[in-house]
Amino acid sequence: MSRWGYWDYFEPTKPRAVKGGIKAQSKRGAFGASWWAKRWIAVLESFDIGARLGRGRSYARKGQVLNVEISKGAVKAKVQGSSSRPYSITIKIRALPPADWKKLAQALAREALFAAKLLAGEMPQEIEQVFTQAGLSLFPAKLRDLETNCSCPDWSNPCKHIAAVYYLLGEEFDRDPFLIFRLRGLSRVELIELLGATGAGAVPRMSAPQAQTAAPDMPREPIAANAESFWHGGDLPADLFGEINLPPVSAALPKRLSSFPFWRGTEHFLEALEPVYTQASKRGLDVFLGS
Repeated sequence: MSRWGYWDYFEPTKPRAVKGGIKAQSKRGAFGASWWAKRWIAVLESFDIGARLGRGRSYARKGQVLNVEISKGAVKAKVQGSSSRPYSITIKIRALPPADWKKLAQALAREALFAAKLLAGEMPQEIEQVFTQAGLSLFPAKLRDLETNCSCPDWSNPCKHIAAVYYLLGEEFDRDPFLIFRLRGLSRVELIELLGATGAGAVPRMSAPQAQTAAPDMPREPIAANAESFWHGGDLPADLFGEINLPPVSAALPKRLSSFPFWRGTEHFLEALEPVYTQASKRGLDVFLGS
């Protein structure tokens, strides 16, 4: 028996089927690919809620979560369970005060690599040490750092519905590592502004001689003496467009943008989109060549 006592024996129920829910990208095994996503999931799994973890994973993969709204220090969601009406979920995380964020930004700015990775959208693993040295924690360290609530009749907290939202948040952290900062009270824009105020990532100014150097004058193209050639132009050169080839990497731009937030499709976002780009590239080349 766990520390939740008899509540662990709350009779499992079968959830109602959902169409258009948010489905986890993970079909089996662990959730989250990045270290920071796994760290978030580890917080949930440390709460010792028994079989509800497995049911929460199942809910996340089936698409029982209808929507998720993330704001500073709070997450609100709707999860379809066995009841006719979806359950309302609230997850609150203690936000750090502005003075703590300023102190952290100054510490991060002293490590150029940290600032560079954050500005590039990557979470440096050593960042937790900076929080620890400041007497703070990036991730919720204890159960009391979180306030969770679900409108379902299960008295266990967190319940399987809250667990499902946790797992989806873990996958969302893979896509956008700045979400954990937002949940701790600081948006991505505010973090970058704080780092910029400390001098991190600043672009060096050009010296006066460099700034005033003018571009060299280009020789003017002579006007054609033949009036007809001037107004109608000549034949286009055969190699005007250069060599035309298929892109070496299909769907390069969507891959740079990463997955769509809280994807609802039955297939992975990029797996669904990449074949479309491949077919469109071939079709475009055929049209251009006149095939």
